[in-house]
Amino acid sequence: MAAEVGEGNCIGYAARDQSGFLSPFKFNRREVGPKDVRIRITHCGICHSDLHQAKNEWGGSLYPMVPGHEIVGMVEAVGAEVSKIAVGQRAGIGCMVDSCRMCQACKAHVEQFCPGCIYTYNKEDPKSPTGEPTQGGYSSYYVCDEDFVLSIPDKLSSQEAAPLLCAGITVYSPMAFYGANQPGMRLGVVGLGGLGHMAVKFGKAFGMEVTVLSTSPSKEKEAKDVLGADQFIVTKDAESMEAAAGSLDAIVDTVSAQHELGPYLDLLTFNGKMILIGIPPEPYKLHATQLLMGRKTVAGTLIGGIKETQEMLDFSAEKGVAPMIEVIDIQDLNKAYDRLAKSNVKYRFVIDVEKSLK
Repeated sequence: MAAEVGEGNCIGYAARDQSGFLSPFKFNRREVGPKDVRIRITHCGICHSDLHQAKNEWGGSLYPMVPGHEIVGMVEAVGAEVSKIAVGQRAGIGCMVDSCRMCQACKAHVEQFCPGCIYTYNKEDPKSPTGEPTQGGYSSYYVCDEDFVLSIPDKLSSQEAAPLLCAGITVYSPMAFYGANQPGMRLGVVGLGGLGHMAVKFGKAFGMEVTVLSTSPSKEKEAKDVLGADQFIVTKDAESMEAAAGSLDAIVDTVSAQHELGPYLDLLTFNGKMILIGIPPEPYKLHATQLLMGRKTVAGTLIGGIKETQEMLDFSAEKGVAPMIEVIDIQDLNKAYDRLAKSNVKYRFVIDVEKSLK
């Protein structure tokens, strides 16, 4: 593979500017330290946040940038002090690769909220010998502190495990934290994309009654027949929305397009919870009365800590929860990004790095 930059020890695909166009790139990974694990990457999921970051749509993008934070591969080297994982085992890396270990968030095992959290890519890396930012999983290998390396259960395939490391934990964590995981509870899921389809799957695995809330009538058959949803409501149908008022105990809102919360809050019963995990471009408009009349809660959270992510992987293996994926070669990344921007994927892309990155 032709590479643009220097004598780097790792190959991958990088965006060079806010066009987001990805092309071959050679860069440097650090050597394996005493607590480090080197993982030869076999698969990497594509998250919608990769597209946002590559195009600098959230600001703060550092170029050149190798995206990818849904990483699965084989351990090929470990440092002298590593005890949690061994050479030859499968391992994963999610959205973060380090934190301060000392703050309140770290002590509570929610490292994603640590002020010093180091993300898997597009973050200044204090451990980089050359001062380069972290570079992600669209690449041949990764070197990571063992405390941020995850064990992949035998019952999960590598290609299915990859999206769980972001999409999976992004819905599992808030459902668990806010108690929207109890058998018999009535769960609503707003949006049926990469996150939404995982919320449906986890909801059913938890033993909940799941209702998909979508603007697209065409998604009803798949929501019920393939994903196992119990009910489907077209949110543009005022009569259906009115009939469902007060029928849900919790709602997971996965949509990042701009939308109103009010109509969904009306679907909650008293003490109901509206859990936000999408990131629309503009602030929500919300009238306090909708919360006061019924003691309703609007809450949100971001991904999940390392301990909880491992719990999610183990739960997924036990219950047979896996994402619906489309596997691609790394050379098709730009086509995949174009399709992702149009929501033209069911439901997550996964790069077969081992097969296609040469």
